Amino acid sequence: MKISEFATHASRPARTVRRSAQTGPISGGISSMLVSHEREKLIQAINFFARNTRKCGKVKLFKLLYFLDFEHFKRTGRSVTGQTYNAWKMGPVPVALFEEIDAPRSDLAEAVEFVARPIPGSDRPMIAVHPKAEFSDRHFTPREMTIMKNLAKEYATAAAEDMIEATHLENLPWDRVYNQPGGKQQVIPYELALRPDEVESVSRIAQDRKELVDRLG
Repeated sequence: MKISEFATHASRPARTVRRSAQTGPISGGISSMLVSHEREKLIQAINFFARNTRKCGKVKLFKLLYFLDFEHFKRTGRSVTGQTYNAWKMGPVPVALFEEIDAPRSDLAEAVEFVARPIPGSDRPMIAVHPKAEFSDRHFTPREMTIMKNLAKEYATAAAEDMIEATHLENLPWDRVYNQPGGKQQVIPYELALRPDEVESVSRIAQDRKELVDRLG
């Protein structure tokens, strides 16, 4: 998996599908597979990367989540975690998660711990990510797990500075937003993950899934 294959969309969380009392066994089974579980996936993705990479601080984590979401969007037209990423100086940042870290909700706090560690020569500490609960792959698809495993392998020992550099490459989504007039701090559209010749096919995949979700909802 190459760095140049990654990119971003400012999507809203996918609609959750709930099974009704009238749902038959076949459609009900399909419906359950289409529930997004984005919050659970976000928490478990954080847990996974904290367990399977070294030097996993806040900055490195943000970049791994960004790569996960953008690569999955590139293939399916959907993100994994439902996060929206903004173009900040040090790279793409999932702002909702960034704002939650200081006071994590109970489900996140039960799964991982964010620990401030001093950095020699710096007034700002590193925020390290430590797993607490066991990792669960319950809500992930095989494709999502493959992407996460590939990312963990590729960036197993990478430092935060390496991750920042990887997201800053020319013509990747962060660069195409941040380095444009008025682009600093702005949302990075997920569609920037796609080449022009990929837009139609990926959009069709996403639309087909949406129509199926709507029929089963």
